[in-house]
Amino acid sequence: MTRKIAARMDRMAPSGIRKVNEKALAMERAGEKIIHFEIGRPDFDTPDYIKKAAIESLNAGNVFYTSNFGTMELREEIAKKLKRENNIDYKPTEVLVTAGLSEAVFAVLATILDEGDELLVPDPVWLNYINVPRLLNAVPVTYELREENGYQLDLREIEAKITDKTRAIVIVTPNNPTGGVLSEETLKDLADIVLRHDLMVISDEVYERLIYDGEKHISIASLPGMKEHTFTMNGMSKAYSMTGWRLGYVAAPEEYITVLNKFHQHNTTCAVSFGQAASVVALRDEGDEVNEMVREYQRRRDYAVDAINAIDGISCLKPKGAFYIFINCKKLGMRSAQLADYLLENAKIALVPGDVFGPGGEGYLRMSFANSYENIVEGCKRLGEAVAKLQAK
Repeated sequence: MTRKIAARMDRMAPSGIRKVNEKALAMERAGEKIIHFEIGRPDFDTPDYIKKAAIESLNAGNVFYTSNFGTMELREEIAKKLKRENNIDYKPTEVLVTAGLSEAVFAVLATILDEGDELLVPDPVWLNYINVPRLLNAVPVTYELREENGYQLDLREIEAKITDKTRAIVIVTPNNPTGGVLSEETLKDLADIVLRHDLMVISDEVYERLIYDGEKHISIASLPGMKEHTFTMNGMSKAYSMTGWRLGYVAAPEEYITVLNKFHQHNTTCAVSFGQAASVVALRDEGDEVNEMVREYQRRRDYAVDAINAIDGISCLKPKGAFYIFINCKKLGMRSAQLADYLLENAKIALVPGDVFGPGGEGYLRMSFANSYENIVEGCKRLGEAVAKLQAK
C-alpha cells in the first residue's frame, strides 16, 4: 500500500523541545538521573480550589458539549479579568474560549492569513508562530530580538519589513524563550506603527502573571485605538499551573470572534466542559496562590542567574518574566544543538538548544527554572563542572 503524506507537512518542523525531552526520558528509562530544564510547564500542582471546582462540576453531571464559544459564565469572567488586570474593555461576546492557547494561535492565523500573506514574527520565538503560517502557505518574516538591548523590539527593523502583504505582527510578552518583557514605551511606539499601516497585532500574553522585580505587564490592546487592532491571547496554563487542562482564550473585535469560531467548531467543538467551570472559579476566587508561585520562581531565578554568570564562558541576562533563562554560550565555540547534547550526555541536564526557536537563538541554551530549588542548585553545579571540562579539552 502506498501511503501519501500531504506535501504541506514538509513545511512544518518537528518540536526541537520534545526531541530533547524524548532523549532525556529514554536516558531515564535506562537508569540515568536527569535534571529537566527543557520543558516549559509549571512544576506546581493546580491549586486545590480549582481542582475542587472541577470535581464538583463533574459530580453535577457537567459532562456535555458547551457553546462553541465557551460558556457565557466563563466568557464573562474573562472579560472582567481583562478589565480588572489589563485595562481593556471587552464584552463577553468578544471572547472565544479554546482548547489551549495553541488552538487559539492556529485559529487566528487561519482566519487572517491567505496564501502568500506575510506575518511579522520575533526571532527567537515559540515555533508555532513559524510552523502554522507555513502550513497555511503564508510567509513568516522574522524580526530580531537582541540580548544587547534587553530583548526589546527594534522598531526601525520592524517598520522596514512591512510590505503590502503584511497582515499582522506577533509579540510575545513576557517572552518565550528570552524572558524579556516589552516596555510601555516600546509598545506605544509599536502601536503607532500598527495604526499607521492598518495592521493587526497578535499579542501572546500567556506568561503575563509570571513577572518579577516590580516589572509591569502592559497589554497593547489597552493603548488608545489598539483594541480594534489586537488579538489578545492568553490561557490558564502558566498562571494557574493548568497546562494539561487545555484552556485558552482569545479576545478580539466581535466580527473576528464570529469567524474564529467557525474554525474552532470544526476543530475541537469546545473546550472541556468541567475545565471551563473550574476556570470560572480560578479567575473569580483566586487568593495568593499565583503570587506564591511567582515568589518561588523568583527565588529560583535569582539563584540560577547568579550561578550561571559565575561560570567562565557562559552568561545570561536576568529575565524579567516567564520562567526561562536564555544562556549565552557563544564563547564556547559550539553550536547550540551540539552543546545541549554534550550537557545531556555528560552532565545529565536537559536544556533546549536556542536554534530550536529560530536562527536568532543560535549560540544560546534555554533553561526552564520551573523545577525545584534543589534541582536548580544541583543542575547549575553540573553545568559549571561540564563547561569547565569542555574548556579544559
